[in-house]
Amino acid sequence: MFPIPITLAVVTFAGLEKGKDIALRNAQNELIAVMTLEEIYSWDPAREASQVLGSTDVRHPLVAEMQTWGNTCISGPLRVVHLPKHYDFVDLRLTPGQVRNIFEGLGYSEIVAFQTRNPIHRAHEELTKRAAATINGALLIHPVVGMTKPGDIDHYTRVRIYKVLMNKYYDARRTVLSLLPLAMRMAGPREALWHAIIRRNYGATHFIVGRDHAGPGLNSNGTPFYGPYDAQDLLSRHETEVGVQMLPFRELVYFPAEDRYEEKDKIPSGTAVASISGTQVRTDYLGKGKRLPEWFTRPEIASILAQLSPPAHQSGFCIWFTGLSGAGKSTIADILAVLLMEQGRQVTLLDGDVVLTHLSKGLGFSKEDRDTNIRRIGFVASEIVRHRGVVACAAVSPYRATRNECRVAVGEEQFIEVFVDTPLEICEQRDAKGMYAKARRGEIRGFTGIDDPYEPPLNPEVRLTTTDCSPEENAHKIMAYLRDRDFLETDGHFRSCLEWVNNNH
Repeated sequence: MFPIPITLAVVTFAGLEKGKDIALRNAQNELIAVMTLEEIYSWDPAREASQVLGSTDVRHPLVAEMQTWGNTCISGPLRVVHLPKHYDFVDLRLTPGQVRNIFEGLGYSEIVAFQTRNPIHRAHEELTKRAAATINGALLIHPVVGMTKPGDIDHYTRVRIYKVLMNKYYDARRTVLSLLPLAMRMAGPREALWHAIIRRNYGATHFIVGRDHAGPGLNSNGTPFYGPYDAQDLLSRHETEVGVQMLPFRELVYFPAEDRYEEKDKIPSGTAVASISGTQVRTDYLGKGKRLPEWFTRPEIASILAQLSPPAHQSGFCIWFTGLSGAGKSTIADILAVLLMEQGRQVTLLDGDVVLTHLSKGLGFSKEDRDTNIRRIGFVASEIVRHRGVVACAAVSPYRATRNECRVAVGEEQFIEVFVDTPLEICEQRDAKGMYAKARRGEIRGFTGIDDPYEPPLNPEVRLTTTDCSPEENAHKIMAYLRDRDFLETDGHFRSCLEWVNNNH
């Protein structure tokens, strides 16, 4: 049984022949392995997404990523030349054999593995210790340090947190910390099964599975991709076959009266308890510069997170304007930039026409060229946001899949999609550049809205109309939205903005 295929998709296979040796290199052009080519075969991305992920919704980060893969796969025997080099936390990058040997030396045969891509807080700490005690065995804390979900805390910070906890709060005689160089696929139930098989190689006999394990969040309709316990159910059905027993991650809440954590369903009704969700950690505490309470996380961890995570009004974000040509995106973006700079935020404007002149010169109107242009804008935007800057992107960006690639690159919580919903006939009436007229005459092929489709957002953060609102009014609507999301400091001016919007509508 293997729930997620590992394949090698290529954009082109010109010149490749069966029986030939192919060098496989990393991004730094370093030789990793040699493949003897045995197979060249096509694949169906939609079918694979449906089977593996249970969805073809491009809001799923892996579905969006799959759009960029080639249509052909190659395979054959591999001869490893050099394992990938890592220069960080070298002492914690243990192979499966090394981990098994450590547990053998500690005298344990029953081992429970804990998968995480997040910091470990007090509830997780309590849960993992209980899990090890339940099986009278050892604990493998096994965080992924490859690509994770956009917006996650970087692994450098997380590993620093894990090391603090290992040194001060875990029993070194029964706990091992090892890093797993694996990319998260956010495949939910199948990923839980995949994670269990991988941990079996490291010697684990048990595996902790949490609520919505490896879930990517909400789909285009605003509902979760997977049920909260689908992952637990799938692994439970197959635990005998894969040789790993599932231990459910039960929700723990803090019991103030006794200064301890307890399973939520064991607390008598009406008892005062405390808990903080992941969203509250990001928005109500770190996002507002508030220190996390000691009952929730160790003080050393709170200090590390406070340094890493500035308040929301000091963090970066991307306003992504999409709509037909002539919808009014650039005009609203220009006004918004002025309003934001008035509040002390430095704003980068990435206007579609300007980008085509400087960043994407030579690209045409083909779907491939358009996608390339949008991906370039998305890459630049993601770098600006990563460095806590503000960027406003105004481009037609007609295809949902490509827009969602940019959402993934920037990060779900920092990406604000603004749909400028102006009817085609109004855009044609405006047609200051004469592009629609040229498209109608057949002088331009593949023009959005004429002979190429525009795919409107299904669930944008902000939807604007321009036939009943001025550009200034729409810019103030976005400002009000940013204030509500705490991306802007709340002061008298912002209250005036909100009052201005309310008084004019």
